[in-house]
Amino acid sequence: MKTLKPGEIAAYCDVHHRTVSRWIANGQLKGHKLPGRGNYRVLLDDFIRFLQQQQMPMPQDLIDTGQAMQTPVPHAALSARILVIDDELSYRNAIRRVLFGAGYQLDFAADGFQAGVKISTGKPDLITLDLSMPGLDGFEVLSFIRQQPELAAVRILVISGLGPEELAKARTLGADATLPKPFDNEQLLQLVQQLLHTGADDAE
Repeated sequence: MKTLKPGEIAAYCDVHHRTVSRWIANGQLKGHKLPGRGNYRVLLDDFIRFLQQQQMPMPQDLIDTGQAMQTPVPHAALSARILVIDDELSYRNAIRRVLFGAGYQLDFAADGFQAGVKISTGKPDLITLDLSMPGLDGFEVLSFIRQQPELAAVRILVISGLGPEELAKARTLGADATLPKPFDNEQLLQLVQQLLHTGADDAE
């Protein structure tokens, strides 16, 4: 069973090793004291669970190796289903890193046609939507969703590299919030949390 040293956790989280020691001391992070020594080790599963509970981003190498997928999310409040619609793999991965690290259930679509199928079968609670896509673009997807009474409760966060006029148009078509590319990870996470728990946000 893989374990991590406090120094390794500090490097993952970009904090001082004393901060990790405090997390262990106050019970936020479960640590195991080595027999006969004062050193601690943390089980990988416990570290991943800590990141999810604290809504901290998941380190990329844990995602790449698939190790993060082995640990279920224990927090019932983070069981919301999110569909990420974007034709650019780099942005799908960027969004995945932030939202998976926060414990949300994720699905992905690379174009509007895929999105239509996944919206019907997956019944997401929130959708992140790119506007520039081949085939059905984001505006058409947005209009389609807002014309379906059974999808009225779905929150839509438009994430796009288009200009302010296009983002404003998206809001008039029914987007709950917009976020320009390239986006700030913390702002993305905050918007998703606000939309899922309190409704539409005034972000541009």
